Amino acid sequence: MTDQTQKNRMALLLIAGIPVTIILASTWLWYYVASGRLDLVGMLGTANMGSLLSPPVAMADLGAVDASGRDFEVRAERPLWRIMILGEGSCDQTCEHLVYYTRQIHTAMGKYTNRIERLYLATDSQSGDQALDGLAKDYPKLNLLYTSAPAGETLRAATEGEPAYFVVDPEGWVILAYTAEADGKDIMADLKFLLKNSNG
Repeated sequence: MTDQTQKNRMALLLIAGIPVTIILASTWLWYYVASGRLDLVGMLGTANMGSLLSPPVAMADLGAVDASGRDFEVRAERPLWRIMILGEGSCDQTCEHLVYYTRQIHTAMGKYTNRIERLYLATDSQSGDQALDGLAKDYPKLNLLYTSAPAGETLRAATEGEPAYFVVDPEGWVILAYTAEADGKDIMADLKFLLKNSNG
């Protein structure tokens, strides 16, 4: 056997061995992640800027209703991602700043704007509460919702810190949380990633 023939055989074995090695490595990786022996997300981190809710919270479990007392419908005519502000039955100066800030974020999303809806979830308040009439008048595109104080605490307990905004996916899962100090660019980066890489 010539040296050239031996080199050719070694090259063929190497080429054939690459897919087998990849399959074995991926099987090993899957086994250790699935069994909990390897925390891949913890090791590599995530690309999102907000705090990931684990597990996510379902909007349906929050018992949110609109001003008419009707249950909040997650499904719209088209799938919508939502920026949700967690507030109270009245909106003080800090609250109004948050509402204004999320409107600016929404507008700055450009071509994605029509795929996003803004929500204000008022806790410890009744639907149709007079205290939020001014908010509805000043921000007609803000969808006002009402829920109980315990439901609001469920959201607050789902993440570290004091969350002010949340991102809700088109299926109604609250998946990301941000504090009032969060940079709008971070929220926009997360939303653009989600919108670009989803069908909804």
